[in-house]
Amino acid sequence: MNEPRPSLDSFDDGLADVIDLPSTGQTPTESSQRGRLQELDSLAGKIALVTGAGAPDGIGFAIATRLRLAGATVAIVSTTKRIHERAEEIDAVGFVADLTDEAEVGGLADAVTDAVGEVDILVNNAGLTSKSDPAVVKPVAQLSYEDWRSELSRNLDTAFLVSRAFVQAMAERGWGRIVNVAATAGVVNAVPAEAAYAAAKAGVTGLTKALATEVVADGVTVNAVAPGLVRTGSSTVPELQQGLDGPMGRPGTPEEVAAAAVFFCAPSASYVTGQVLVVDGGRSLRV
Repeated sequence: MNEPRPSLDSFDDGLADVIDLPSTGQTPTESSQRGRLQELDSLAGKIALVTGAGAPDGIGFAIATRLRLAGATVAIVSTTKRIHERAEEIDAVGFVADLTDEAEVGGLADAVTDAVGEVDILVNNAGLTSKSDPAVVKPVAQLSYEDWRSELSRNLDTAFLVSRAFVQAMAERGWGRIVNVAATAGVVNAVPAEAAYAAAKAGVTGLTKALATEVVADGVTVNAVAPGLVRTGSSTVPELQQGLDGPMGRPGTPEEVAAAAVFFCAPSASYVTGQVLVVDGGRSLRV
């Protein structure tokens, strides 16, 4: 004999429990609906760490800014002292660390916890190129093993080391968000002379999916964004020209990538994990 199906009201009550929101049992007014929507997206009381956030016009800083606007307490890290300037701009806490160094990552984890508390949200953005640290652009036949290891270290090892430093505590507390910044390179396309970068970013998506399966039952989600051509301070003229030639006629902005990344961080995104969201203005749709 079939059991009666639960009512929509009972489902709504259950959903409220899942996302830690009160259920009133009353028909909501437009005002209360709007307030509830804001609660669903609010990160008040959450502590977020964003890596690679030193550039004022970069993706990492845009993500950190949006997390702060959503109510989170934010810590940011980069390899140089300019991170303290960024931290002051958004009322965050800045740290300097080399995230390719296992010992420094361990020290960072302790320092962040002591300064702001246990991290609930981790955004692994470190690894993207900059003017001072450009990508290795060489055909595979001319690529040294040192070049190969360097690209993998800063683009893949960083995401692994920092995720490992924080994920267990998230799982033990029963709530967490990890968002990795990959790229369209290695995920949906590739360009000549950037094999190491493409391999590293493809590895980031593999790490994302594998880690998601490990903590899916612990209230921790792991997702990735894959930006295409985005206008930052490190963009080259040829890259910007490629953006102008894309379907939208322009490159993307760090803020557009940040919007996608912070979506994954929201309490309302609790049923999304192991996913890669491409942010490329439709460029990957073209053959």
